[in-house]
Amino acid sequence: MDIPRLHPDTIEEIKQRADIVDVISEHVVLRKRGKDFTGLCPFHDDKSPSFSVSPGKQFYYCFGCGAGGNAIKFMMELGKRSFSDVVLDLARRYQVPIKTLEPAQKQELQRQISLREQLYEVLALTAKFYEHALQQPQGEPALTYLKSARQLSAETIQQFQIGYAPAGWQTLYGYLIEQKRYPVELVEKAGLIVTRPEGKGYYDRFRDRLMIPIHDLQGRVTGFGGRSLGDEQPKYLNSPETELFDKGKTLFALDKARGAIAKADKAIVVEGYFDVIALHAVGITHVVASLGTALSLHQVRQLLRYSESKQIVLNFDADAAGNKAAERAIGEVADLAYQGEVQLRVLNIPAGKDPDEFLKSHKPEDYLTLLNEAPLWLDWQIQQLLKGTDLNQSDQFQQSTQEIVKLLGNLPNATLRTHYIHRCAELLSQNNAHLTLQLEADLRTQVRGQRWHGRSQKWVRPGDRTLLEESEAQILRVYLHLHEYRDFIKQALDERDLDFSMAHHRFLWQQIMHIEEAWETGLVQATSRDLIAELQDRCTDFPAKLPALYPLFQLDEKTKRDLLRSPLVIRAATACMERVMCEKRCRHFLNLWEKMDSTASPDLAQYYQQQIYAEKQRIADLDRQQRQTTFADLAQIPWVGEYYEALETSQAATQAATQTASQRE
Repeated sequence: MDIPRLHPDTIEEIKQRADIVDVISEHVVLRKRGKDFTGLCPFHDDKSPSFSVSPGKQFYYCFGCGAGGNAIKFMMELGKRSFSDVVLDLARRYQVPIKTLEPAQKQELQRQISLREQLYEVLALTAKFYEHALQQPQGEPALTYLKSARQLSAETIQQFQIGYAPAGWQTLYGYLIEQKRYPVELVEKAGLIVTRPEGKGYYDRFRDRLMIPIHDLQGRVTGFGGRSLGDEQPKYLNSPETELFDKGKTLFALDKARGAIAKADKAIVVEGYFDVIALHAVGITHVVASLGTALSLHQVRQLLRYSESKQIVLNFDADAAGNKAAERAIGEVADLAYQGEVQLRVLNIPAGKDPDEFLKSHKPEDYLTLLNEAPLWLDWQIQQLLKGTDLNQSDQFQQSTQEIVKLLGNLPNATLRTHYIHRCAELLSQNNAHLTLQLEADLRTQVRGQRWHGRSQKWVRPGDRTLLEESEAQILRVYLHLHEYRDFIKQALDERDLDFSMAHHRFLWQQIMHIEEAWETGLVQATSRDLIAELQDRCTDFPAKLPALYPLFQLDEKTKRDLLRSPLVIRAATACMERVMCEKRCRHFLNLWEKMDSTASPDLAQYYQQQIYAEKQRIADLDRQQRQTTFADLAQIPWVGEYYEALETSQAATQAATQTASQRE
């Protein structure tokens, strides 16, 4: 049935009373800038404050994504809620009387829209009931536990509204339904009672448990977490999913912590309710907890609204279960972490303690010291891989190396990979300087193999080899003769994660790097810094290499013309190098997929298919970019044009093989 239309007077009065800064500040950290306020936009992944709120105009606008409107529009867009739902919510908040266009239908309107309000009312009353029960004789064991075992003050107990659910099967049922006369269906929808297995009657969901209310950002009770006081399992029991409560989208104590998170510019996520409560009790209030589930991407995005630097510290228990939870959380936000959109750190308290235990024997300052020293998520994962490993045992050394290679192979940023390859080489060599250099080279090769399957020539076609040799020669020739393009070339190779495939080109590049490193470190006092002269001197010790390298040192009329178009040559050459490598990887995975039994290893088959698809997508992107280059530009680089003409024939063969594979699947 359609909800009757709200009276225009009601809507207008809400617009007049609702303060846009008040409404938006519950969801976005706003900072005063002149007459207006600014913050991170909640409607897109804002990296710098582009969201502006004008209290004078009662209007918000994002200069990044273009979102804008009044308080009603904001609530509708943020929560994907209907106009009527938002207006009624604001009406209750600002105590605006509700009128409809047809007064006779007001009762029906209230019946349809008041379910959430009634649920809030029932849950608030239940929280008070549990608080009262804690202070009664039947709640004395629970209160003693809180004050003695948990060392909580009366103020903290009151602040978090901690209560006690009596042990009877129908104590709350009797209070809410028999005494307060709430409909049994409403109490059931609030998640407070459960239908008996026989379908005859109900019983209380929470019995003989410490009760911790869970609030939304407006401080309203939406559910409960109950801790058993005896041997009853589970130890912690949360409210079920309801109209108001979604544990995958809820963070415990975010209503109390969001201001502190904004002030500290950092959020701490712990595992348990009492970890949060213990930290808040000693003044460390930028802390929340996930509700017995892995930290979800939705929850992370909630926290990122309140931290400009996007810092989140996971402080889970240092046992196997806690480490597994941390790994799951990292997996949830890995894409954001790899892209630098969240600064994720992991804190494991020594001796396997959780924050609540730690604070019983340490000062709050000790916890803050550990917090500031918490390693980045990747450093923590590397530590976990090496923990308890005897690197002097060859089998353990090999296994650790393989795991590290797999981990670093996921890093999309080449500079970051270089940093961690060096760091891991130091760890694996146990700070043996000579061994570190060898391990670093080995790790780099293995990581590249993890990402690109090494330099094997098995999947290179004759035409590819010709193109690779010409492309690499063009890159090296520009590098040798035009020093102003050297940084540009390094950046282009780094961004595309490219290496030289031809052995003589790879040898020359290594010599170039050695010479430049010697110059930078001052190991060689060079006056002219003539790179070609230095290389020629070095190559006299490798006479077999000279015939292949000599043409790069000398220029003829054609190569001189190419140097005049260096930016275009560099872009075309690196694009061709990447395309050949993509084709090579695609054929490699296709061969693996064709040889395997997909029914026996469906996950591996899916992985191969995903890799094939990813490579073909990248090839399509490269071809699209190449087509955007003008014909005149291509004509200036004959070897590129010749390659793309020959490519049409080879693509037909590749497409036929892929179609055959798809049909077989």
